[in-house]
Amino acid sequence: MHVRPSIALFAGALLVASIGFVGGAVNGPEMAARMAKDADRAITLSGARGVRADFYAAGGWATRHPVLGGGKHLNDATRAKAARNVAAIPGVGGVRWADGSIMAEHSAAPLKPMHCQDDVEALLRARTIRFEESSSTIDPASQELLDEVARALRPCLGSIIAITGHTDSTGTEPGNIQLSRVRAEAVEQALIRRGIPNDGLRARGVGSSLPVVGLDPADPANRRIDFSVIATVPLAPTPVDTPGPR
Repeated sequence: MHVRPSIALFAGALLVASIGFVGGAVNGPEMAARMAKDADRAITLSGARGVRADFYAAGGWATRHPVLGGGKHLNDATRAKAARNVAAIPGVGGVRWADGSIMAEHSAAPLKPMHCQDDVEALLRARTIRFEESSSTIDPASQELLDEVARALRPCLGSIIAITGHTDSTGTEPGNIQLSRVRAEAVEQALIRRGIPNDGLRARGVGSSLPVVGLDPADPANRRIDFSVIATVPLAPTPVDTPGPR
């Protein structure tokens, strides 16, 4: 019986796709396990304790594009280093965090500040988020300002919103770092209550290490909260049906 060329070509393509599918089902878990082991080593070298790389997409497919989880309270530099280390593993594609932040690819475009940061900074030029003395309890008089900050941040949801607490230089520096961190976390919780999703928020405290330029480090005006709003571009993990060259 004569078979038309178009049918033969279609059947051949279908056979190749089927072989690839079966090969992926067999080899995908092996690839994911191997890359996960390499990623654990890369993350350990970055100093990002508590971070894990998942090489499976939502549908259960093994993927070269891992999602990093954990490490929520690590600083941005450590998180970025962990993502870069994982991205440098041979065969790994784009890397993203489970909360959608700080992605790393071999040719990733640099992250850029967004207009919301300017809007928030404008609000904080004349007023300051205040706390009760030596406490992380936000002063009731600052609640309205937090309402305005949340409104200013809302158009940029999906971005990374870094909340940095600062103190003046009075007191011990370990105590200053602890106080600045818990105050930043208090602001983080206040924003969550105002509808800002917690998966994009990053709270940290730097104590008195970054005083306002031109001010004496002991000046009370150094007791402040800063915001950094960074744009990100979502990266969808892509299923992979065969492992890379070994």
